[in-house]
Amino acid sequence: MTSTPNDVNVRLKSRMATDRRQIEEAAASELRQLGVNLRAVANGALHTIEADTGVSVRRTRVILLNAWLRPLVVGLVIFVGISGGTWGLMSWLSTGIQHRIETLATLDVQIEDARETLAEMEETTWGVTLLEIDGERFVLLPQGTPVHPARTVGGRPVLKLSSE
Repeated sequence: MTSTPNDVNVRLKSRMATDRRQIEEAAASELRQLGVNLRAVANGALHTIEADTGVSVRRTRVILLNAWLRPLVVGLVIFVGISGGTWGLMSWLSTGIQHRIETLATLDVQIEDARETLAEMEETTWGVTLLEIDGERFVLLPQGTPVHPARTVGGRPVLKLSSE
């Protein structure tokens, strides 16, 4: 079998075509594998970024919650303290006022009773009054009562009691 240059040329072209196909298939396979690996690396990086972002967001939420929650709690404590103190003060004041009102009503009743008693005494004593002037004792009589010897104090007749 003798080969002609055309046969060698055809075999060489065929061999080159086969080699080129094998190289192309190997390159395509490697490119596919490289694409899969790049996707895996990109997905891993994306997953890591998402996880880190999630952690950062959670930390930020905690910081914001603490920054918002502390003033809220302090404000509520101050509000409850002021409200409770005000309520306590108002209760104490209203109890004191109520007690004073009751005391005033009791005193008004006692004053009225004393006035009635005084009016009764004046009625039963016919207007006679006991009086002491410079250590001497007198009985002050109602206006128009005749007295011997005639003495008067403030236009009313008086009787001097003995100073024994």
